[in-house]
Amino acid sequence: MISRAERTANYAILTLFAAFALWPILTILGSALGPPDAGGPGGGLANFAAAWQEGRFGSSMLTSVAVSGFVVLTAGVLSLLTGYAFGTMRVPGSRVLFPLFLLGLMVPTEVIVVPLYFDLRSLGLTNTFWAIALPQVAQSLAFGTFWMRAYFRSRPIALIEAARLDGANSWRILWQVLVPPGRPAIVTMVVLTFMWTWNEFLIPLVMATDESLRTAPLGLTFFQGQHTSGFTLLAAGAVIVATPVVLVYLLLQRHFIRGMLDGAVRE
Repeated sequence: MISRAERTANYAILTLFAAFALWPILTILGSALGPPDAGGPGGGLANFAAAWQEGRFGSSMLTSVAVSGFVVLTAGVLSLLTGYAFGTMRVPGSRVLFPLFLLGLMVPTEVIVVPLYFDLRSLGLTNTFWAIALPQVAQSLAFGTFWMRAYFRSRPIALIEAARLDGANSWRILWQVLVPPGRPAIVTMVVLTFMWTWNEFLIPLVMATDESLRTAPLGLTFFQGQHTSGFTLLAAGAVIVATPVVLVYLLLQRHFIRGMLDGAVRE
């Protein structure tokens, strides 16, 4: 059993790490709600309204929502299908194909962004929504395939065989037998994909120059260039950009944590 002294020490260490992690967040939030830099009227929630208007975050947030929604939906469905194939079927050439998927996890964006730009430009896709979304679908598909393959491989083979004996085809086995109990794993994949897509900076910066195609991180960067001497409105803009990620995590945290713990136990 854990002694009282050990339990107290554990709580003390966890409290220390929590304070260390929360201090920067509380500092940004306090600055966003503080008095204006110029000392004029305002402060509090008025800072968020001013930052929203001056930074034109309405357009950039809408672009980020559209890109993130498309990437999460497309990469999520494709990851389910590829993970199901690699995890439960004998796919011809899987020993070569699956490592190719893993290359998407190993190769950083900085290495591929320049040749990718010229490839998309030759197709006439640069400075379009697709130039921002499609590369991120490919990147997310690599992780999603790896993640869902691990989940499907952990399912009992007897469960799949029993469903086949009952006359279920592969499509029905996937959506009615394997997907429902895999909700924590799927939610974890969705949350991570959404976070990575929302925070992506380099691909939108290189692939699109049109102001209407700026994502939220890009909008915050250009807004920062306008407020180099002040911090209040910049902090308010940072809170605005980070809020969707926080909300998604809070709404799905129970399934997210369960999926992460299940993955850790299986490994």
